[in-house]
Amino acid sequence: MNKFIGGDEKDPDLKNDSLLPNKRLIIVSNRLPLTIEKKKGSITFKKSVGGLATGLASLSKEYSCFWIGWPGISNERISREEIEQIKPELQESNLYPVFLSRSEVKNFYHGFSNKTIWPLFHYFPLNAVFDKQFWIAYKEVNEKFSEVITSFAKPGDYIWIHDYHLFLLPMLLRQSLPEANIGFFLHIPFPSFELFRNIPWRKELLAGLLGADVVGFHTYDYAYHFLSCVQRLLETEHSLTQIQRGNRLIHVDVFPMGIDYDRFAGTSQDQQIREEMANLRRKTDNQKIILSIDRLDYTKGLLQRLNAYDLFLETYPQFKEKVSFIMVQVPSRTSVETYQELKQKIDELIGCINGKHGTIGWTPISNLFRSLPFQTLAALYNIADIALVTPLRDGMNLVAKEFIACKHNSHGVLIISEMAGAARELGEAIIVNPNNIEETTQAIYDALSMPEDEQRRRNKAMQQRLRQHNINRWAEDFMARLFQAPQMRESLKPKKLLDREKNQITEAFAKSKSRTIFLDYDGTLIPFAGEPQKAFPDVMLIDLLQRLAACPENRITIISGRDKKTLGSWFGHINVLLIAEHGVWIKERDQSWEPIESCLQNEWKDELRPLFELYLDRTPGSLLEEKDYSIAWHYRACDPELASTRVAELKYAIIHMIANRNLSVMEGNKVIEVKHAGINKGTAALRVMARQNCDFVLALGDDVTDEDLFASMPPKAYTIKVGSGPTRARYCIESVRDVRLLLEKFSQVE
Repeated sequence: MNKFIGGDEKDPDLKNDSLLPNKRLIIVSNRLPLTIEKKKGSITFKKSVGGLATGLASLSKEYSCFWIGWPGISNERISREEIEQIKPELQESNLYPVFLSRSEVKNFYHGFSNKTIWPLFHYFPLNAVFDKQFWIAYKEVNEKFSEVITSFAKPGDYIWIHDYHLFLLPMLLRQSLPEANIGFFLHIPFPSFELFRNIPWRKELLAGLLGADVVGFHTYDYAYHFLSCVQRLLETEHSLTQIQRGNRLIHVDVFPMGIDYDRFAGTSQDQQIREEMANLRRKTDNQKIILSIDRLDYTKGLLQRLNAYDLFLETYPQFKEKVSFIMVQVPSRTSVETYQELKQKIDELIGCINGKHGTIGWTPISNLFRSLPFQTLAALYNIADIALVTPLRDGMNLVAKEFIACKHNSHGVLIISEMAGAARELGEAIIVNPNNIEETTQAIYDALSMPEDEQRRRNKAMQQRLRQHNINRWAEDFMARLFQAPQMRESLKPKKLLDREKNQITEAFAKSKSRTIFLDYDGTLIPFAGEPQKAFPDVMLIDLLQRLAACPENRITIISGRDKKTLGSWFGHINVLLIAEHGVWIKERDQSWEPIESCLQNEWKDELRPLFELYLDRTPGSLLEEKDYSIAWHYRACDPELASTRVAELKYAIIHMIANRNLSVMEGNKVIEVKHAGINKGTAALRVMARQNCDFVLALGDDVTDEDLFASMPPKAYTIKVGSGPTRARYCIESVRDVRLLLEKFSQVE
């Protein structure tokens, strides 16, 4: 049997460990890159050819690759004895099958995957079926995949899971293999929150994906929708492209899938393909060719495409007998009633168009309902004058990229739907709204009328882009990100501050002669309160700080997001350094407040204030806090579900309003704040440390605003995060009470 990963039958034995790379990559998809067939009692293996298998094959140079998936045959068609014979043979090529029953295939694959997720994620909510039996089967099959993986996975393995059939798998693996390096890539669109929320089991699907270290999408739109759903449904905050989930950090990123560019770019030099091209030109009488190649699916916009061509022939009759529309429909889910009805409508519409416009010797549309061999496909790409790629919704669409790659003389025009992910990369194509029949009609005319120089200019720009971002680059970029996962986990994993470490820090404190201690306030020195002004310092805290500040060797700095008036009223009488608004203001005892930078401006607040006030009115329990150079919206006392929705909406609006301005959106603990970019607790702390030479430095904080503080500390400093979660701090401590106990130990040092 062929070696399906990393070469052909002449490749070295993949089971020879001495010849394999040290890193192991486990690829997981719904299907193996082969299909098991049983005919007349004989079992054969048919190799699959596809972009995914091609792209992942390139990783075999760096990784020892294994592939897990369903082999395409139900348990009822093969005996237990045959299954036991098949497994070792597949494993010789590092293929590990997950065998499914006919019922599981029906409910998991045809059911939940393709009757629930597929239509909803492609914006066809009326086609979505929410059947509990489908959901149960989906969970059970994901668990089966998990069992197969965990049976042979080793520590340090990299696991790359593919597509919508296996949303639950990352978290199932995380529970069994907590230190595994898990990546997930979605090959279809991810829908907006308003659509995704329709799924009854929406939270379970999101939680399943968050078991991964890296979650990848084709476009920024899909990534944004995913982040929005996570924030609204799971009440989990995110910072740009990172999600904090418990003690883990999940990276959400964009990896547009490419094609095997060289393979398609070289087709015009292949003798068999050249002969096929000549044959096709003779059959089409050298007419202009409009090419349409798609799977038979309601998401592809095939009926709209045909209507546009019909209108084109009516509007521009001079092109009759001069163009030929070749429509290739690759059979898909032919047993599903929805697809059968679609095929019938397409066949009827093609017959109507051919009957209306055809003449003796000229048929406007040639309809092929079958898969094509590569030679024929490549020949069609090469001779076509137009590729009409107008899906109603598509995750990427590689047909568009393959067509452009085949244009060795750069002659030909791509018309692509703005709803296809590939449109983001192919901006030189003619981009249309597939629902606008008139616009697509005009695009066909413009394409046929476009000068060849213009065609070449557009195509060369796209070809250069596709050459650089090919299928190998896609796989390598994703793995490069996943390869960072263990280092990131280790760097963000704080060590719990046990008694031994507390004693070591206290001993270092006692031995030092010059000490600097940075203390956050809310959540560090005092517990959070529903209303910020109610979280005032108690008598015990004031006494503790006074005793610490009384020692001449100690330099105590309270560095907070609070405004300067509040901090001054609470701590102005103590010999401590105060830093307000996350680093904007600084104050020594008995001195006036001074800005960190003299050129700060706050006119921008007048523009943003109405937006914040709008969300203040719309969100009961929220509070607006306006400082000299920042505005903060607190939502600790709000209904969590409503707050989750409002937070996402407000962030989106703010980001668009402050674009290209020196401002940043900062998310703290139940607060969103807009302030000057580049000024934070870290920059303020560096100013303080530059004024003195200390042999002991300690920083304590509890949320994301303190990460800049931790990052700015010198290597030998002690940094402690209050609470759990990923952090740059060296240690973590459980609560405010533990912080005070540690400071109390410092105050007792003589």
